[in-house]
Amino acid sequence: MNHDERTFDIDELASLAGLPRRTVRYYIQEGLVDRPEGSRKGATYGSRHLEQLLAIRRWRDSGLSLERIRQLLAERAAPSEGIEKSRGPGTVEVVTRVIVSEGVEILLEPRASGLSPEQVRMFISEVAAVYNRISSTGDK
Repeated sequence: MNHDERTFDIDELASLAGLPRRTVRYYIQEGLVDRPEGSRKGATYGSRHLEQLLAIRRWRDSGLSLERIRQLLAERAAPSEGIEKSRGPGTVEVVTRVIVSEGVEILLEPRASGLSPEQVRMFISEVAAVYNRISSTGDK
């Protein structure tokens, strides 16, 4: 912990994170949050601890299990392992859902596809044009 960094006791930390003190202790016990500097009443926490708690709270509010949160925290610690490994049950992804017509939808993950916003717009425009051309032939 940086010595110029502001430190908190567990009550301040819990209050800033919007969590009960007991929950903070539980997360530390489970290894989801780093142990404090010092021990017992002299234990102090820094911004890193607060960031960890806020991330956990955000993920819990999104409905993730503690086990999935543990995986996400591990992936944060080792970001070089890549995106593909993080895909699996419980993975949270942001995708664009394009409705071309009733019954015709496209799911697009712009970041993974490597398309720029302009290329995404061109792709959608071309798909809509192809759909309109095919559907206007009257062969059903």
